[in-house]
Amino acid sequence: MKPAHERRSNTDRRKTRIVRKAVFPAAGLGTRFLPATKAQPKEMLPLVDKPIIQYGVEEAMASGCNQIIIITGRGKQAIEDHFDVSYELERMLEDRGKTELLKIVRSISDMIHVAYIRQKEALGLGHAILTARELVGDEAFAVLLADDVIDAQVPCLKQLIGVFEEKQCSVIATQAVEGAAISSYGVIKTKPVDGSNGKLHEVLDLVEKPKLQDAPSNLAVIGRYVLTPTVFETLASISPGAGGELQLTDGLRQLLKKEKMYALVYEGRRHDAGDKLGFLKATVEFALKREGLGEAFREYLKSLKL
Repeated sequence: MKPAHERRSNTDRRKTRIVRKAVFPAAGLGTRFLPATKAQPKEMLPLVDKPIIQYGVEEAMASGCNQIIIITGRGKQAIEDHFDVSYELERMLEDRGKTELLKIVRSISDMIHVAYIRQKEALGLGHAILTARELVGDEAFAVLLADDVIDAQVPCLKQLIGVFEEKQCSVIATQAVEGAAISSYGVIKTKPVDGSNGKLHEVLDLVEKPKLQDAPSNLAVIGRYVLTPTVFETLASISPGAGGELQLTDGLRQLLKKEKMYALVYEGRRHDAGDKLGFLKATVEFALKREGLGEAFREYLKSLKL
């Protein structure tokens, strides 16, 4: 057995782990939005006046992450350009005295430090996350799927990080999904944590896209995760699963054999911006909430004969 002072040192170090890095897998082809995504990344489709991915980056920032890692692929140059400095545009806006627009443009490039990794082949979400191993290093990190745009008073990721800081274990976001729609998600088998009013659950197992009758619960995995670096070991050890891809769910199942994992029923409203109908609903709801736009848009909607 290690000396008491060494045990205390290891425990203290474990309790001080913080989440500084956020990984955004963005190498997918976006086929559900063709032909719009033939020449532009789906992550750059605008919700009102901001691309989808910017909502996620702003959420990560508001949750305390100061390092953004974006996994890109072929045809994703627009994402890098968006978060980079645009000298010509800034100069033009400055010369024309458009100070408010200049402030908006500069706030994007000044937003945060962004690093990019090229995923040469789209081999699954698990593979995309594994490509970030060298940049993440030996520390806990967040994963955000930009398609899931979550409108919440307290950012969804910040809610997860709050649980991580207490439990020092991986935490995934979850929400209840009723009926046959559950078959479109990863689903968790859980044990509710006492005193959490059904909000926090210990994860016992995960199943990827089960049939309704086989689903272990109605709690679906949503695109927000806080993961320990041990997940890199499990992702590197598994074989390709469905579709010949490296599945994150399989990596998380292996992670459960090594560490505890929790699921949080987060507070907020999720929009599936990776689906056409979900994208349209998100556009309407965000437009209605936008200052200087919402009231006029509301009146327009009222005028429609539906």
